[in-house]
Amino acid sequence: MAYTTIDNPAEYFNTILYTGDIVDGDGSGHTQAITGVGFSPDLVWHKGRSHTCPTPCVDTVRGTSSYNFLKTSESAAEVTANVNGAIKTIDSDGITVEAGTDSSSKSNNAGANGRTYVFWNWLTGTSFSNDQSATSVGTIDSAGSVNTTAGISIIKYAGNSNGTTTHIAHGLSGVPEMYMVKSLDSVGNWQTYHHKNTSAPETDNLQLDNPDATADYTFWGDTLPTSTVFTVKDGNDVNESGEEFMCYLFRSIQGYSKVGSFTGNGNTNGAFVYTGFRPAWIMTKNIERSDNWMIFDNKRLGYNVDNNFTFPNLGNTEVDSDQIDILSNGFKCRNANDAINSSGEVTVYMAFAEAPFVNSNGVPCNAR
Repeated sequence: MAYTTIDNPAEYFNTILYTGDIVDGDGSGHTQAITGVGFSPDLVWHKGRSHTCPTPCVDTVRGTSSYNFLKTSESAAEVTANVNGAIKTIDSDGITVEAGTDSSSKSNNAGANGRTYVFWNWLTGTSFSNDQSATSVGTIDSAGSVNTTAGISIIKYAGNSNGTTTHIAHGLSGVPEMYMVKSLDSVGNWQTYHHKNTSAPETDNLQLDNPDATADYTFWGDTLPTSTVFTVKDGNDVNESGEEFMCYLFRSIQGYSKVGSFTGNGNTNGAFVYTGFRPAWIMTKNIERSDNWMIFDNKRLGYNVDNNFTFPNLGNTEVDSDQIDILSNGFKCRNANDAINSSGEVTVYMAFAEAPFVNSNGVPCNAR
C-alpha cells in the first residue's frame, strides 16, 4: 500500500491571502474576485487579518445566492443578507466578495480597501443524498457533498425533536474524527465533536465559537460515530424540530490530514506533534482550560518561527506571536503559551498537508 493516496494536497485544500479594494461609499454592487485556489471550493472559511471582523463560513450545499453565511466567531443564526459585505459567489478558482448595503462603512467587509484577509478552501465535489426510508441508514434523511478521498463531508439535515436520539448518514465511508454542528435557524453554539476529546469523546463536547474547556453533555447521545452515521440528541443546538442544521465532518487521511491530540510540556522547546506530512493548516484547542482556538497556515507569514495565527472563535485581528515551527513531518511548539503547550494538559488539533512526508513514489519532502 502506498504511503499516501494524495501526492498533491493543494488539489483538495488551499489557503489564499488577498487585500481588499472596496472603498467607503461604493455601496452595494461593487465586487472583488479573488482567484488562485486551484479548484472550485465547496467549503470556504474566511477571516480578516488586519482588522476586527466576523469569521464567515460558506459552502456549496447551502449556496451563496442569498449570501447564506454562518460565523464561527458567533452563535448567531445563518445570515441571508448582504450586510457590511459578504461572499457573493463561490467561483471556479476562488470567490467573489461584494460591498455591503451600508455604503458608509466597510468595517466588517470581506473586501474593505487596503485591509488584508485570508480564506481557507476545501474540495468535496460529489453530491450525497441519503433517503433513510430507502436505505435504512440512519433515522432521518440527510444530503450534502462529500469527498471520500480527502475525508470531508458537508451535511445538511432537519432536526426531528429536541431530546430524540437521531442517527444521520454522513457519506464519508469511514469514521469521522471531528465534526461541527450549527443550527441555521436559531442562536446556538457550534457544538464540536473530536475523537481525542477525553477518553469518552461521545459524552463530551467543545464549541468552535467558544473558548471554554470541554464539557460533559449528551449532544452526541453518548454514542460514537460509525463509518455510516453520526448521532445527535439533546439540545436545540443540534436537533431542534423544525430547524435545519449544517455539519462539517472530517477524518484523517494518511499523508494528507490528521485529527489528533498531544500533551504540552510548558517549555519553549515544546511538544513535537507527528502528522506524517508538512502541514499547510493547523487548528488547535486546549481542552482542559478556557482558552481560544488557534489556526496556523503556511501562508502567514509562512516561515519558521514566524507562523502567525488567528482565532476562529473571535473577530480579532491576526496575532504576530511565535508559537510553532512547521516541519516536514509535523509541527513543534515553540512557546509555553497555555493555549497550545500548557504543561501536562491535552490539546486537540486538526491539520491538513502542504506535502506528504513521503509521497506515493517513496520520495520524502523537505523541511521548510
